[in-house]
Amino acid sequence: MKLINKKNKNYTQILHLFTEEEWTKTNKNFNKNISTFFTGKKYEVFVNAHEEGITYFIGLGKSSVQNFEIQQAAVKFSQTQKGKLEAAPTLVLCDFMNEKQFEEFVKGLLIGTYNYPFERTHVFWNAKFELHFENLSQKKLDSISQKAEALSNAQIACQEWLNKPANLKKPDALSLYLKNLAKKYNLKYTVFNRKKCEELGLGAYLSVNQGSAYEAAFTILEYKTTAKNAKTFGLVGKCVLFDTGGISLKNPDNMHYMKSDMGGATAVLGTLMYAAEMQLQVNIVAILPITDNAISENAFLPSDVITAYNGKTIEVLNTDAEGRMILADGLSYMARNFKTDFLIDLATLTGSAVRMFGDTCGALFSNNEELKNLLINTGDKTNQRLWNLPLWDVWKDDIQSDVADLKNISMKPIGDCIIAAKFLEQFIENHPKWAHLDIAGVAFGSVGYAKEKAATGFGVQLLTDLIENYH
Repeated sequence: MKLINKKNKNYTQILHLFTEEEWTKTNKNFNKNISTFFTGKKYEVFVNAHEEGITYFIGLGKSSVQNFEIQQAAVKFSQTQKGKLEAAPTLVLCDFMNEKQFEEFVKGLLIGTYNYPFERTHVFWNAKFELHFENLSQKKLDSISQKAEALSNAQIACQEWLNKPANLKKPDALSLYLKNLAKKYNLKYTVFNRKKCEELGLGAYLSVNQGSAYEAAFTILEYKTTAKNAKTFGLVGKCVLFDTGGISLKNPDNMHYMKSDMGGATAVLGTLMYAAEMQLQVNIVAILPITDNAISENAFLPSDVITAYNGKTIEVLNTDAEGRMILADGLSYMARNFKTDFLIDLATLTGSAVRMFGDTCGALFSNNEELKNLLINTGDKTNQRLWNLPLWDVWKDDIQSDVADLKNISMKPIGDCIIAAKFLEQFIENHPKWAHLDIAGVAFGSVGYAKEKAATGFGVQLLTDLIENYH
């Protein structure tokens, strides 16, 4: 999408943006019939066809509208009007909109073009479509265009991989994609197959992977900046491509949604893409322990005792608690082999987080006040919200085992998202700035572009905003 600082021609297409208050002040300047159908409320769109062309009246809601709400309104507009808009120079009219608000509007327009399978057929990707906005300089518009395209590319890639059916995202397909992505963005790409994982002692990861018909792919991607003294973010994303539950088989009624069990990994993937496209002055080390959780004669069993990368032994009580197993090795490998200022893992981990928060927010656990507050504030800013839960040591008592150092679940029917976080804490090797994000309820759900549940893109804007604006 081209952004142009012009208003010197007759436009056949106009986007006119209003809050409720702005519309109340100015509606007398328009045809009275418009006020019958349009009030400026959020998501409202009134299409006014006239001799010169078409004007889209777009409602943003109250004058106290937050930036993310402007993005939401733009997403909705992009989705609902895609069949009507023309590939032509289009004027945006909005007297009160500042630079950041306009950036969120453009981001929303592009993010709203997503539909699975994604193809750039929406008019906003057409080279003939231009958005003209005279309130900002061309330099600022160019910067907004770059950011919006980078973010939309990142979030769309996240959504696309999460939405793919299971037969289209086997480990070898994802590995090939990541390898090509690393070449494109000059990322360091490392992958450990099953033999190498055995040599390294990645036993918790391998316990899940041993039931798979596909080769292990414990993957590390590194983005490095040329800036001196840059902070390093360590990101670990749960990457279970399909989760049957293993021997502890899931209920089949909703098992088709288990293609979404790589939501943590796709959020990390999108973050890497954005950082590389924008050449952010940070370093990122990303670990994606890629596998499926399948049933076979080799699958791990309840009562198995396995040894994790850091030497701790784990009694497996439930093979459907596989996410914390692969994250355990991902976290300890990161902590032992890379120096990171922040260590963050994301995972579609527990039904407990879904039952607690639904689709309103993710569950946050952290051992560091600075990082916890950064994540909460960024979540509020981007509307990818998080709620902090405790890591009290009393919860550790529930994962003590008679035959191993730890067991992978508690036998109590309460607080499993807290139990999982307490389990993962045993594998961070005393990292002083760690956070665990359980995004099971927010990564996959009701969306405007699909009839069924689908990928929301949760995590990409949270992490990119955090990393980009940390300083």
